[in-house]
Amino acid sequence: MRLDQRGDSAHSVVMSGPQDDFSHLDRAGRATAKVARRPRTAVNAVVVAGIALAWLCLAAMAIRNADGRAAGISAPGDAMLKLLPNLPLPDFTERFFALCITPTPLDGDAGLRMAALVLMWFLMAVATMLPSAAPMIRTYCEIADTARIKGEPVVHPLVLVAGYLGVWLAASVMFAALTLAIHSVAASDEVLDPVVGIAGALALLIAGLYQFSGLKEACLRKCRNPFSILFANWSARPVRIFRLGLAQGMWCLGCCWALMLVMFAVGVMNVFWMALIGLFTLIEKQTAGRLPTRLAGAILLVWAAALLVVSA
Repeated sequence: MRLDQRGDSAHSVVMSGPQDDFSHLDRAGRATAKVARRPRTAVNAVVVAGIALAWLCLAAMAIRNADGRAAGISAPGDAMLKLLPNLPLPDFTERFFALCITPTPLDGDAGLRMAALVLMWFLMAVATMLPSAAPMIRTYCEIADTARIKGEPVVHPLVLVAGYLGVWLAASVMFAALTLAIHSVAASDEVLDPVVGIAGALALLIAGLYQFSGLKEACLRKCRNPFSILFANWSARPVRIFRLGLAQGMWCLGCCWALMLVMFAVGVMNVFWMALIGLFTLIEKQTAGRLPTRLAGAILLVWAAALLVVSA
């Protein structure tokens, strides 16, 4: 695809042609046609709605998790969570929450619990990681707009988003399996509590050491410069754009998988740490240099050492 400086002239030709005359459609048809012709608004709306819905579900789950803790047991933020209203939700949602926050399988249905945990981790990925992918999605939309103005075929940006989220869905399966494994070893009757002792320190140690690794830096460079990757791999074939989304998702997973381990040390349903990890990921991908990455790594390593000392 050639992107040149003749965008304005191309715009006047393409946008004024008969293919853009929607006057014969009714009001709803004209609105739909304009959205299809200019998908950026629709993509932004879908992404924002997805992130908001994920946070809403996770917050509701966290409130029930805090309310379900035994007396005398609390996690960071529980006092604030208990002040929030416990909104009534449909029965299937309550069942989903119960499957996620109860360590032992309900009614012996481990398969259903596994599916619920996969969905829970996927919601966490959407809430914390999709915002940091917004610059990549915006970059694709800008390139697509230029191609569309020039009359070239363009794959809808949601195909790219689907590929990106597909990677995190696969990662959610692994995190869910790890959650089940930890619960089976812990054999606790409590709700989702932080992993303490050596296990929690090990999670923090892995996350801290990874912040200093070359693989982390290589993945971070890819995430910080999406334009060159998207431009060099541009295609009008949906399958190739989906694969491009997969590749971007892999780079993002390479950056952030270790940070997700921190959730095991602070409590899987700790929405405050979810928000902190999401904010840090966004800052890390938008900031040049390695200072934020190494600073976070140092904090995690000190935290791991302190937890080991306390647990000894």
